[in-house]
Amino acid sequence: MKINYHSPLRGELSIPGDKSISHRSIMFGALANGTTEVTNFLTGADCLSTIACFHQMGIDITLEEDSRGGHVLVHGKGLHGLHAPSAILDAGNSGTTVRLLSGILAGQSFDSVITGDASIQKRPMRRIITPLLAMGADISSEKGNGCAPLHICGTRLHGAHYDSPVASAQVKSCVLLAGLYADGVTSVTEPAVSRNHSELMLRYFGADLQTGADEASGGFTVSVAPEPTLTGQKIYVPGDISSAAYFIAAALLVPGSELLLKNVGINPTRDGMLRVCQAMGADITLLNEDHSGAEPCADLLVRSSALKAVEIGGGLIPTLIDELPVLAVLAAFADGTTVIRDAAELRVKESDRIAVMTENLTRIGCPVEATPDGMIITGGRPLHGAQIDPHKDHRIAMSFAVAALACAGEMDILDADCVKISYPGFYEDLAALCRE
Repeated sequence: MKINYHSPLRGELSIPGDKSISHRSIMFGALANGTTEVTNFLTGADCLSTIACFHQMGIDITLEEDSRGGHVLVHGKGLHGLHAPSAILDAGNSGTTVRLLSGILAGQSFDSVITGDASIQKRPMRRIITPLLAMGADISSEKGNGCAPLHICGTRLHGAHYDSPVASAQVKSCVLLAGLYADGVTSVTEPAVSRNHSELMLRYFGADLQTGADEASGGFTVSVAPEPTLTGQKIYVPGDISSAAYFIAAALLVPGSELLLKNVGINPTRDGMLRVCQAMGADITLLNEDHSGAEPCADLLVRSSALKAVEIGGGLIPTLIDELPVLAVLAAFADGTTVIRDAAELRVKESDRIAVMTENLTRIGCPVEATPDGMIITGGRPLHGAQIDPHKDHRIAMSFAVAALACAGEMDILDADCVKISYPGFYEDLAALCRE
């Protein structure tokens, strides 16, 4: 994919549905009694992998695409309505599918194997194996390396408390979902608050969850009571702020841009991108805020801005972990030196995002230093197009598509189709806004 246009972004865009919420709507709908209706469902490859896994376990799911995104009906069979899959469950490139579904599979009455593509088979799964074993689960890494494929023999689980060493929504959600099948209350304490879509949606479906600060540890604890009766619901999936982030960045970087992004989720456990951008001097206005549902959303009016360097770290990291690649691009054009720290999690995503971002920022002429848990980026210099290798990582490909708009010359992005994981129409939307 070659990008060689540098026009201001004008107009408005409805962002595709949130990936995290789309995944969970399928999973929780399958475990509920009755039908769950989902609108603005994200039809990216990751979420389709989740649908495929539940199809294999006997759940009737219909998907139609319309002008508002995907429209899905999930005909749930209750907490104990799944049946043994006839083949290995394939999560594709979706870490969310592997980790959350493992919690559900651990409490079933059947055995299963779940795996994914070559990237998934390198991603760390001990972080969910450890707490599930503490709950009495029978789960193992088939290759003995702590990665997928995972072999899970369904069994009766015990309620337990898990102190998570990392703030991870996937780990927390896995444990809470296993807790639905336990013989007592299950709780998770995190060192910082991670995204809370599971808690919000489980409550909406009828689960008994308690949340609060843990005074002893200074962390945050979530607990769930076992064996709830979940009931199918209607769910509107707000626009994914992780997808909106690329258009926010593009509008900020290209002079003369003014862009309205419609119905974007602004959940406070996910809004770190907005907070960092505003600290960098970004002109972003929230319009039509709606806090009536479980997931707050708003329209975002973004105007081009002169940006300054900032430090990004601490408790802010879990609220923007997926946005750090595009924030690194913003830092490359900001005045001064930006420091990203406390983000070692970037090394175990779809790629080692610290290494891959450092490699590609260097290619476009940006001074950058990789650190064990982040990057030091010196911005404000003229940058140029180059051949970019995103290592099949969708978020890095989209980040450098944004950088292309503010670099001199042409950007050539290899394996550009990897964006289909989360945003199949990304390049078309970006080009259309630059032609307004």
